[in-house]
Amino acid sequence: MKSSETVNLERLRREWEEEILKSGIKERKQDFVTRSKIPVKRVYTPIDLAEVGFDYTRNLGFPGVYPYTRGIDPAMYRQNLWLIGQYGGFGSPEETNRRYKYLLSQGITAFTVALDLPTQMGYDSDHRMSKGEVGKTGVAVNSLKDIETIFEGIPLPSVKMVGTLANAIGPIGLSWFMALAEKQNAPPGNFVVFLQNEILKEYVARGAYFLPVKAGLKLTIDVLEYCARHWPSWLPIQLCGYHFRDAGGSATQEIAFTLANAMAYIEEMRKRGFEVDDFVPQFAFHFAANLDLFEEASKFRAFRRLWARLMKEKYKAKDPRSLKAKISLYTAGSILTAQQPMNNIVRVTAAALGAVLGGVQFVYLSSMDEPFQTPSEEAARLAIRTQQVIAHELGVSDTVDPLGGSYYVESLTEHIEKEVLGYLEKIESIGGAMAAIEKGFYQSEIASAAYQLQKEIEEKERIVVGLNEYKIEEEVNIKPLRYDPKAEKKVVMRLKEFKRSRDSVRIRKELDEVRRVAERNENLVPPIFEAVKSYATSGEICSVLREVYGEYVEAKTYF
Repeated sequence: MKSSETVNLERLRREWEEEILKSGIKERKQDFVTRSKIPVKRVYTPIDLAEVGFDYTRNLGFPGVYPYTRGIDPAMYRQNLWLIGQYGGFGSPEETNRRYKYLLSQGITAFTVALDLPTQMGYDSDHRMSKGEVGKTGVAVNSLKDIETIFEGIPLPSVKMVGTLANAIGPIGLSWFMALAEKQNAPPGNFVVFLQNEILKEYVARGAYFLPVKAGLKLTIDVLEYCARHWPSWLPIQLCGYHFRDAGGSATQEIAFTLANAMAYIEEMRKRGFEVDDFVPQFAFHFAANLDLFEEASKFRAFRRLWARLMKEKYKAKDPRSLKAKISLYTAGSILTAQQPMNNIVRVTAAALGAVLGGVQFVYLSSMDEPFQTPSEEAARLAIRTQQVIAHELGVSDTVDPLGGSYYVESLTEHIEKEVLGYLEKIESIGGAMAAIEKGFYQSEIASAAYQLQKEIEEKERIVVGLNEYKIEEEVNIKPLRYDPKAEKKVVMRLKEFKRSRDSVRIRKELDEVRRVAERNENLVPPIFEAVKSYATSGEICSVLREVYGEYVEAKTYF
């Protein structure tokens, strides 16, 4: 039964709307929706929250306590700001080392080593498949020697958090950092290494895979198992929604598919005898920050609540750390335009602000020149300064969850949660994340959303400033990042010389052990670690894995 206050408020709203209609006000368009097609009302009141059964204690609560809608820490940014990160790496290890030292001098507190495509795909720089791609989208890393060069003069404890993607080569990426820590005599408790190491999304939205799905999943789980036993303070996986979103998916698809994939990894670890509290505290999540500020803030709030409830209600987690979703983000590359690229500065700032208002932990920003190239030094510095201005000059870090209690934001948060639960039911009915991926459900849903978004842009239902409206004739003045045209040749020649200088007997012994362990279906981290320390290359190790497991051939989607 409605309270008298609610009845009175409903009457007042009806009267107000009638007055608006009488006055002949014409709105800009008939239907208002978020970027993810969630309907947006003219105004929100307590009635909207009452209609969905909103309860402050159950749905909102306080920061640092279940269900963590308002944040995973009691004081959030009043105590510690988010980690200011930068994703970078290009060309040779020496060039990347110089860039990292510069970025650290400008105030970053975390960075991710961007790997070139051959490295991500398990090829050495001298492989025929690598030609033309060496050092182009990241740094060429062929062996531990390259990692040592990248981090020369950069002690691991001098950075709060450091890591790399290594989605298809998780055990190799982990071994690089374990070996580097040994060589630097770095106390393991003084720094955090993270790996993305999230293979399932690669088969859907990114494409950096080479092994069949089950073998690729095994490598990911091997890393989780090894870190749960030996490196409990590291973050061996980032569950990724970013790539679903940047491929054109909606905010709800982004977090629904991430949750479903997380459950698949959890079930694999449980098959190996682990309880959720043994390894889930090491989970982190990686999302996109898009342009609809209120939807984005609501998305992060909804995800935290969904994760906490999933862990508590489905998996009966007892450790509070298992319930707290640690969120990393990158401002979506798809929001940037090559036209009028200076506008990208505003877009990145708005996307970052939405994420910070949503209470994330690690922030990486795109640079305004990314539609053209790997970020220049100037553009990378501007991305860092953007975070610093948000952190220190806007006041958004002075109170916890400043949007909490907004009728609009709480309504959006509720709506997103409901949509996500619907997706999870659908995925479960298909047979879980693995089945949904193999049957093309994720791919079909993302493709449909991406098509609709592109259609709206082309028909000018969605304005993109400088792209489909407010266009100008311009000569783009982007200072190019200079690539040495001989750089690839230098990397390849140096790699060949390096291979000739190694202890070939030891390397063959370690690679043979990798093969034996793979054939016995045991954890591959220990033998790969020894192979990495012997200076076996990534390509040599992955060649063994290809021989044992075969290679993945993408199936056609008929969903």
